[in-house]
Amino acid sequence: MAVRARAVLGGGAALQGYHRRALAAFWPYIRAQVDADRAVRARSVLGGGTDGLLASLRPVPHWQPPVLEADYPVDHELRLGGRGLLLQPSFFCSRRPVTLAIPVPDRTPVLVYPIQHTLDWALVPGTTGRGSGPGAGLGALLGRTRAAVLQDVVTGRTTGELAERIGISGAAVSQHTAVLRQAGLLLSVRRSKHVLHTITPAGLVLLEGAPHPSHTPLGP
Repeated sequence: MAVRARAVLGGGAALQGYHRRALAAFWPYIRAQVDADRAVRARSVLGGGTDGLLASLRPVPHWQPPVLEADYPVDHELRLGGRGLLLQPSFFCSRRPVTLAIPVPDRTPVLVYPIQHTLDWALVPGTTGRGSGPGAGLGALLGRTRAAVLQDVVTGRTTGELAERIGISGAAVSQHTAVLRQAGLLLSVRRSKHVLHTITPAGLVLLEGAPHPSHTPLGP
């Protein structure tokens, strides 16, 4: 048991070291991507219930009521038997989902599925040499409209919803969200016909430390 405990502790220390050296700089962006996926799934539930949620997971996996199908390295069948299913979005899960069948009869099985993100995800402001870092776009952020956009995307909004709620055109929304996205304060994810915008951890920090847009005389 002592040998096993040392092995577990050593493995944990190795993982912490790897995270510190390889992932820590990118972690806020990774969290933002996962949060954006959760926002997409939440909207799917509100719009279509359980069927809408499971259908939104396409193309991996594929919902064929009452069966959820997915490409898998081996033949594998999991019967829920009334236990439900926990969906776990994963930034690093690649191409195929992974099922974790909890070996306890009453525990809920877990389906770990890959989220969609761009291949150049590591090239984000403040983590690499692209652009001039997170400060590159901050000068362009000063203005009531962008502050309003940033506040409104905390719970996730589409381009059309932002245009309607703020009272500007869709083209104007796209311009403002592009600046916010370049500054690392907003994340945009395309789902079907719509683009969903969500705030990043950096955007939340800025928002929490800034005056309310309606009280900020910064111009248009």
